[in-house]
Amino acid sequence: MIYDLRFTIWARPFLAFAFAVSCTMCFAETLLLTGATVHTVSGATITNGQVLVRDGKIAAVGKSVSGGGAREISLKSQHLYPGLVALNTDLGLVEIDAVRSTVDVREVGEYTPDVFSWLAVNPDSELLPVARANGVSHFEPVPFGAVVSGQSGLLALDGWTTEQMVAKKSIALHVFWPSVNLDAMPKEKSRNPAKWKSLEDQDKERKEKLRQLDDFFAEARAYAKAREGEKSFQIVPAWEAMLPVVHGEIPVTIHADEVRQIRVAISWAVTNGVKMILADALDAWRVADLLAKYKIPVIFNHVFTQPLRGEDGYDAHFRAAGVLTKAGVKVAFSGGGASLVKNMPYAAAQSVAFGLSADEALKGITLYPAQIAGVADRLGSIESGKDGTLFATDGDILDIRSNVKRMWIGGKEVSLENRHTRLYEKYKNRPKSP
Repeated sequence: MIYDLRFTIWARPFLAFAFAVSCTMCFAETLLLTGATVHTVSGATITNGQVLVRDGKIAAVGKSVSGGGAREISLKSQHLYPGLVALNTDLGLVEIDAVRSTVDVREVGEYTPDVFSWLAVNPDSELLPVARANGVSHFEPVPFGAVVSGQSGLLALDGWTTEQMVAKKSIALHVFWPSVNLDAMPKEKSRNPAKWKSLEDQDKERKEKLRQLDDFFAEARAYAKAREGEKSFQIVPAWEAMLPVVHGEIPVTIHADEVRQIRVAISWAVTNGVKMILADALDAWRVADLLAKYKIPVIFNHVFTQPLRGEDGYDAHFRAAGVLTKAGVKVAFSGGGASLVKNMPYAAAQSVAFGLSADEALKGITLYPAQIAGVADRLGSIESGKDGTLFATDGDILDIRSNVKRMWIGGKEVSLENRHTRLYEKYKNRPKSP
């Protein structure tokens, strides 16, 4: 056993080198994708276009591209898109909602900025290939359950381990804004009279939560300032995690739905000089001009949510993305729950049916989420120099009848097999009754 251990330690650098070489060889193949309608997203759509992928990157895009010995892949009569980017989701953190042991979305405590969601992602989740099979190439797993719940990263839907899947660490800190609603139920009608609180007490509790949030960020700034002037400094992990936020290196994604929450959150972000992203955003369309004024992007999660107010039309949330876009707000569609990430294109399509342009809808699932995540130099559109992360369909991706036929992540073709396709094949071939 000692010998084996020594051999393993001695061989480790060479195994790592061999692995690196093998990975490089995976991407060494040069591909020329031809014949497809190329939806560049950032520019014009090219009919019967060509895309050259070399060393995992897009080398050229156009009507006619010189392949230079590339392996040609015909995508005649198909559509070619950049990989979809799903933000604000619990994909990879939840498998079966009703089985507690498969749910890992929250940590203990109200202020946990040093929780990194990507470390908890299950690379063997059955829901990952399901999302990939409908064009999703990257996703953002979000930590939930606290006021400051932690930081999220961006992961690719390809890789054996989370380390291989991570495309970018720490793309945002997540703050779940305290509720502004008050429960006016009389004590005698309360379901739990022991926990009943008066309106005055509820208001005090809400203000206290906001004060605690202010204090938390003030302490983070104080820690950062003190750390700059000291050579020997006692490191505190939670405050260390806040340094990129204090220095403006990563934004703060504020989760808020109600219009009063959103207004207060915007005011707080402006006052504290925080780069804000609004997520969930049920009532965002009601304050579209305010969001546009401060250039706050929105990750919208409520296209199919039933309107809560009697005065709202049935289509209030179908139209919301169009209203926001018209005001000048950048809208990305949320990936949502783990099992629903695959439906992200259809949320965008529903918004198109109620006023949003098809071009903006496509950007809302590709380029805009890539920009919000800070990876638009690599993902979100089909341009020279970006990653060769693409997928081909037999129709418009915003049409529910379309099917994804092939997919490449970083220039490497990935399987579209998933639990759904396996079950389809299984029951398609079931024995027939005589």
